[in-house]
Amino acid sequence: MKLTIGHLYPDLLNLYGDRGNICCLRKRLEWRGIKVQVKAVCSGERVDFTGMDIVLLGGGSDREQALACRYLKKEEKNFRDYVEDAGVVLAVCGGYQLLGKYYKTERDRIEGLNILDIYTEWEPGRLTGDIILDSPLCLNPVVGFENHGGRTFAEKYQPLGRVICGHGNRENCGWEGVLYKNVMGTYLHGPLLPKNPELCDFLLERALARKYRGTIKLPELSDEPEYRANHYMVQRLTSKYF
Repeated sequence: MKLTIGHLYPDLLNLYGDRGNICCLRKRLEWRGIKVQVKAVCSGERVDFTGMDIVLLGGGSDREQALACRYLKKEEKNFRDYVEDAGVVLAVCGGYQLLGKYYKTERDRIEGLNILDIYTEWEPGRLTGDIILDSPLCLNPVVGFENHGGRTFAEKYQPLGRVICGHGNRENCGWEGVLYKNVMGTYLHGPLLPKNPELCDFLLERALARKYRGTIKLPELSDEPEYRANHYMVQRLTSKYF
């Protein structure tokens, strides 16, 4: 078995170590003896979604996000076809916002890709800090770091999780991220996947099932260091807030 991971615009979208998600996906495949290829698509290059099994779209500043959207607009139909064909996507922060209709910033409006029926609007005061979610995808809490000025309206979709500590899509809305088919949109940096191996394996199993046309259950890994990092954050934050 083999998976190909597409990293879109790492030269523009890599806030807070988002490329660490690529490292995590790759290593968790290699540890199980599954071949993996990573294709980095830099700004201005064409994207061949037909040759990708997982796509990572990371976060960036408003300027970099607008540039990335300009390039992706040329690939909008192919990207949408990939998503509707159950292609696996992890979209973080700015990448999450780009999947929607638009992002209205403090001074401008960035038109999105219209892949998801969501939209984002800037409001004063950034939503920043460590965050914990209760997600239906995981037995363990999901942990990460958020830092965003945009407030995302995504009520038409299942969220990634319920906010235990932190802000999420908007302050006081109680929910974070979005799940649609095999798309996972989220504000969680950190990077997200190394401290949440269940989410990583969820994406890998979905990609393998799509490619090989059947249910795939990955062999378990020990994950002891990963869960120590996860549980440390949970204990530190819950003792602080509760």
